[in-house]
Amino acid sequence: MSFKDTVALTGKLTISLNDVIVQELKNLVVTAGKGWIANRMQGVTVDIMSHMAIGTGSTAAVVANTTLETELVRGALSVSGGTVVGAMITFEETYAAGVGTGAITEAGIFNDPTTGTMLARTVFATVNKGAADVMTISWDVTIS
Repeated sequence: MSFKDTVALTGKLTISLNDVIVQELKNLVVTAGKGWIANRMQGVTVDIMSHMAIGTGSTAAVVANTTLETELVRGALSVSGGTVVGAMITFEETYAAGVGTGAITEAGIFNDPTTGTMLARTVFATVNKGAADVMTISWDVTIS
């Protein structure tokens, strides 16, 4: 008898501008993020995912990424460590009016306010965030 079990990490990003959903897309859990998860499972003390960054980089996300290409701003998650429901964890950040304005094209989740380990990164079609706009990113990562 042969058993084969695999664990996959999949994600979905929902981007809202002024409470209107403007994009929904998949994300990439990077190699450093998978290592972070393995360390947490082993009981190694590593900082929880606590921040989300947005930027203006346009190079496609790859598993070797450890930073955004062109980070614009990084903010503390609405709930540090995310919110877990079953096998899904949701990370959310709201960028207030005047914060992170510009042609936003990338986002990432990190465990530090300035450096740290990246869990996931995604690159997307431009979301133009003006000075008066409020942008919320809700990021679901599912273990299946």
